[in-house]
Amino acid sequence: MSQWDGKSKGTVLGYRIFVFLIQKAGVTSAYFLLCFVASYYFLFLKKSNRAIFYYFKERLGYSYFKSKKMVFRSYYTFGQTIIDKVAISAGMRNKFTYEFDGIEVLKKLLAEKKGGVLISAHVGNFEIAEHFLGDIDIDFQINLVTTDLEHSAIKNYLESVAKKPSVKFIIIKDDLSHIFEINAALARNELVCFTGDRYFEGTKSLTEKILGEEAHFPAGPFLIASRLKVPVVFVYVMKEPKLHYHLYAREAEVKHRDEKGLLKAYVESVENILQKYPLQWFNYFDFWNNDKES
Repeated sequence: MSQWDGKSKGTVLGYRIFVFLIQKAGVTSAYFLLCFVASYYFLFLKKSNRAIFYYFKERLGYSYFKSKKMVFRSYYTFGQTIIDKVAISAGMRNKFTYEFDGIEVLKKLLAEKKGGVLISAHVGNFEIAEHFLGDIDIDFQINLVTTDLEHSAIKNYLESVAKKPSVKFIIIKDDLSHIFEINAALARNELVCFTGDRYFEGTKSLTEKILGEEAHFPAGPFLIASRLKVPVVFVYVMKEPKLHYHLYAREAEVKHRDEKGLLKAYVESVENILQKYPLQWFNYFDFWNNDKES
């Protein structure tokens, strides 16, 4: 199953080294060190290598050798987005440029005073969206619906070196109290953001074909979004060459209580983004349940 265990790679020491380089020598110096880190991942992380190799070779149809090359480039690109996130959060926003594609969708959504649901994916670098959206004339508040499974030591360290984020977090809880927090945020005309491409053991899932193969998706974002009677927008923040980002926003057509239809539209949206940015698929686990090794 396309099930994630909630754990990300990396150590506090590794993050400290990159933060030191970013602060003392700039972002591009950290990119240079990243070549060695990406090489280590490419050589030794066999499980994630199999997963991302399968994506390139079987789902995108690349040759064996091109797929191998793309595995390394994928790690390197992912590392760049992490470095960028740290740099921007630490006050180096002016080093980066950006462009919007569909910003009128968000402006229209907020003007309706209903709040809105954003659904993103683990492609690109959505976590930096607040730093760019804050530069335009939009009065908004993003609430990110998430689990609390990330490595706490890394998270605490990054929070210590970054400026206080304006994003609020709504933690998914077994008692479903997060549903009340979501409704309260929408009532305040705030944006509630989900990621729609990872689910956890014991939670309800929906299935849909993506890139030609069936996979499991978390049911929650699509069940909630299809029942709230508020606008739903698919959003992605994609890395371009150098220190440039491209933000995409596309409004979804949502039929009430049609979570399967919303999931299908979401999958088509993700596929369209991956056609442009194949290297920025950052699900390094057995997404399609095709790993035959234990």
